[in-house]
Amino acid sequence: MNLFTQIRAAVLDAIAALTAEGTLPQGLDTAAVTVEPPRDPLHGDMATNAAMVLAKPAGRPPRAIAERLAARLAEDPRIAAAEAAGPGFLNLRLAPAVWQGLVGAVLEAGADYGRSEQGAGRRVNIEFVSANPTGPMHVGHARGAVFGDALANLLAFAGWQVTREFYINDGGAQVDVLARSAYERYREAHGQSPEIAEGLYPGDYLIPVGEALKAEHGASLLDRPEADWLETVRDFATARMMETIRSDLAALGVRMDVYSSERALYGTGRIEAALERLRGLGLVYEGVLEPPRGREPEDWEPRRQTLFRSTAHGDDVDRPLRKSDGSWTYFAPDIAYHWDKIERGFDLLIDVFGADHGGYVKRMKAAVAALSEGRVPLEVKLIQLVRLFKAGQPFKMSKRAGTFVTLRDLVDEVGPDVVRFVMLTRRNDAPLDFDFTAVLEQSRENPVFYVQYAHARIASVLRKAAEAGVDTSDAALARADLARLDHPAELALARRLAEWPRTVEIAARAAEPHRVAFYLGDLAADFHGLWNRGNEVPELRFLQDDPATSAAKIALARAAGVVISTGLGILGVTPVEELR
Repeated sequence: MNLFTQIRAAVLDAIAALTAEGTLPQGLDTAAVTVEPPRDPLHGDMATNAAMVLAKPAGRPPRAIAERLAARLAEDPRIAAAEAAGPGFLNLRLAPAVWQGLVGAVLEAGADYGRSEQGAGRRVNIEFVSANPTGPMHVGHARGAVFGDALANLLAFAGWQVTREFYINDGGAQVDVLARSAYERYREAHGQSPEIAEGLYPGDYLIPVGEALKAEHGASLLDRPEADWLETVRDFATARMMETIRSDLAALGVRMDVYSSERALYGTGRIEAALERLRGLGLVYEGVLEPPRGREPEDWEPRRQTLFRSTAHGDDVDRPLRKSDGSWTYFAPDIAYHWDKIERGFDLLIDVFGADHGGYVKRMKAAVAALSEGRVPLEVKLIQLVRLFKAGQPFKMSKRAGTFVTLRDLVDEVGPDVVRFVMLTRRNDAPLDFDFTAVLEQSRENPVFYVQYAHARIASVLRKAAEAGVDTSDAALARADLARLDHPAELALARRLAEWPRTVEIAARAAEPHRVAFYLGDLAADFHGLWNRGNEVPELRFLQDDPATSAAKIALARAAGVVISTGLGILGVTPVEELR
């Protein structure tokens, strides 16, 4: 049930009626007509831009259209008042019965309230995290993991078929560096001094890998030429690192549907096949790139080479596909990997990249546009940095990874629910400050606590009501006399509940799960405000002497609890029943 959609339908019916009577001309495009909350709540419950949108094509003053629409809409029993304002705005106030009935609708729908068919069963692939398997994931990966997982939950709630995917970057030189680093820890396990040369990974996390290599291979790899052990150690260390990555993701509540390996693309002809498709489209050629202006891209070489004509699909320059030694550039297997995703039949691809990969976006979007001939869009969401603080001061935790704070350190310190919620309190493309002191405070300034506290208070109301003999099942509460919810503070909370389906659709359309976190903060504030008013105004307390009045007020609290629980579920956060 989306009340904004329903009222928009009423506006469109009013436009149709004015068209039928000749007040408005035939054939007007109403796609841009919206109904949304007004910027100033004092102006009403909802506002529509209909008159402003229709004025020019209709050849009528917007104010005149607004007044005629207002007269029509005032006939709708759901609309208590329709008022033209300013040059042609139209403000609407809904009857209290609408908000009261919404409470019952929330309880009847339960966890499905707000669920959307926006995706219409279409298939979306969300690739996120995709860390190099060379060590534990760091704090930046944590933010990308939370964002990607919450986005997947959000799109699933909005009617998409979602596949979560992790692309294992195990095809580049970094996994050979991993193998050499692990081999030194293998030597260390045999009592030899490890030689951690510059460029190797120094973290202690490889010590158990070296010990496991010893347990698996004994001394058989010692004092052998690198060519004899490199592949064996590389595969072993990569597998162990992926076990760690899977475990760390699980600690954060993230589980992937698919793990795809870059190395699996090599030697199979799949890279060649993808590039041959581009060649068949006239988009692969042999040429020399002009020297770049300004900053020189790392993949530019002043020589004749195989190039992808990415400028044909919006990129700034064409992109190399082979290095000077004849090996593939990083871009070539990425093209093949995205071709594989297109071949698997997805309707939409979403890649979640770190902010340092911003320069990679245009070429990847160009490749997908070319490969799919424009049928499959690629959206790229960039994840900005996380800065760690404690009590407002920059903070460095123990770095068992040698060079960075790990995801597991973060989760072990404050718990997965706190990590997930806080990571979603900013837009993905804005830097985020994570203060270990602030996120554990029990105060209004801590958004995690504030929302969880609202849910815990609601659970407390339900427990006390049950102890008082009130039937607190959703079915019973939905049958309560909700007309007793007539105080402005109660109706304000119901209005906030009405915004939930709209929030879901907007957040899903924009691929912005932080909007859910923001909404939950607003909903929690409204609930806490009503609770606090009850301390001053006895008739606003949820438990009253009159059982029928109690049932109505408890129904409102329970409806708020349903939406909070659903919203937290999308964020991947467990709602608490009581705070300790």
